[in-house]
Amino acid sequence: QVQLVESGGGSVQAGGSLRLSCAASGYIYSSYCMGWFRQAPGKEREGVAVISSDGSTRYAESVKGRFTISNDNAKNTLYLQLSSLKPEDTAMYYCAAARFGPCLLSRYIYNIWGQGTQVTVSS
Repeated sequence: QVQLVESGGGSVQAGGSLRLSCAASGYIYSSYCMGWFRQAPGKEREGVAVISSDGSTRYAESVKGRFTISNDNAKNTLYLQLSSLKPEDTAMYYCAAARFGPCLLSRYIYNIWGQGTQVTVSS
């Protein structure tokens, strides 16, 4: 069974940067979709960025040009580089995996979730 553990969250001022990491344990099939999602208080969990096994990526419109998803297959680690952060980026950020694609931003595709890491951006 795959397990996901996020790290790297924190508190930053607007305009700042963070890098989130998601360490995966267990066997990661080459067909896996991996992604980052976030959930702010009182809001639905939303897709932020996803990456497929061929390296193709998708981003939410609200983070395009500011966030970058990447993975290191040798380390079984997924990353999310957050730049030019805004107060509206404040949320709990979750790493997720899906055994099969398509690798879309919909949370319903993903059945393996980490515990989350908090990102707080102050103005």
